[in-house]
Amino acid sequence: MESGRCLLVPILIALIILCLATLSSFLVGAGDVTPSRALAALFGAADEEAHFVVFELRMVRTLLGVTVGIALGAAGSLLQAATRNPLAEPGLLGVSAGASFAVVVAISLGSSAAGLHIWVAVAGALGGCLLVLLVSQVRGVGDDPVRLVLAGAAFSSMLMAMTTLLLLFDQRTADEIRFWIIGALGGRSAEILSWTAPMILCSLIVMLVLVRPLASLALGEKIATGLGHNPRLTRLLTLIVVAFLVGAATAAAGPIAFIGLIVPFAARALVGTDIRRVLWMAVLLGPSLVLVADVLSRLAVRPYELPIGVITAIIGAPVLVAVVRSQRMPSL
Repeated sequence: MESGRCLLVPILIALIILCLATLSSFLVGAGDVTPSRALAALFGAADEEAHFVVFELRMVRTLLGVTVGIALGAAGSLLQAATRNPLAEPGLLGVSAGASFAVVVAISLGSSAAGLHIWVAVAGALGGCLLVLLVSQVRGVGDDPVRLVLAGAAFSSMLMAMTTLLLLFDQRTADEIRFWIIGALGGRSAEILSWTAPMILCSLIVMLVLVRPLASLALGEKIATGLGHNPRLTRLLTLIVVAFLVGAATAAAGPIAFIGLIVPFAARALVGTDIRRVLWMAVLLGPSLVLVADVLSRLAVRPYELPIGVITAIIGAPVLVAVVRSQRMPSL
């Protein structure tokens, strides 16, 4: 009963933060629609322009931000639990870079960004993650959190360099995905949600099945095996779920870095290291962080907008340095 009460307070705080971030996403943005006009539109007492901006533009953007935030927050928590590495992050371990590279290759071969199938991004995310983990097995690199991240960062940089080369040689592809490649929520259609949300929802349902094996894995492979779980199978299924989550999020909004690092870090600070608690917090804090970063991207260089990936990088880089420099790196 006491543990339930301890979890209730952080969840209520996270819910309040999410509600405020969602409201800010509706009220704040570029253009002539002020927060007061947007608030009036929400209550049905505004002009046509404000109604269009709030319900046709900002609502799709907000729902997409919530969806992407849930996916990246959960993916980061799962990846860190499966690798037992607090620095594991989809953007640092080649997952996002693999998805981006696969999408750019598909577009350069003739596919259009609008009709691009989500499976391309999922396959790229899974391939990138598996390659980094295979490389990390060389000389026990995977046992060192910092060296694993360095290996992932090097591999991600290589994929991004190859992606950039493709864009330099293919102007059509570069024009088609110029904003997508940095990560952005603006200008997306509601149709994206129709195929992103179901895939993320199915992945979250599978994630619930993996929670108990991952919690046992945190006690060590021998104990997990003794409790009747298969650590290798658990890790493989977790990586597949992470690939689906990150692939869907990347296909919808482009590669958005550091969400999968910051969210689990904040969740553990609030509820401890138990993956069963961390995941609850991650699916609440993830969309909050994405929405706050998106609102900041609208306000930073008004009347223009920054890609959200720039804002998350500015926020996430100091967090990464703080985690690495901390004398007691959290053990998962």
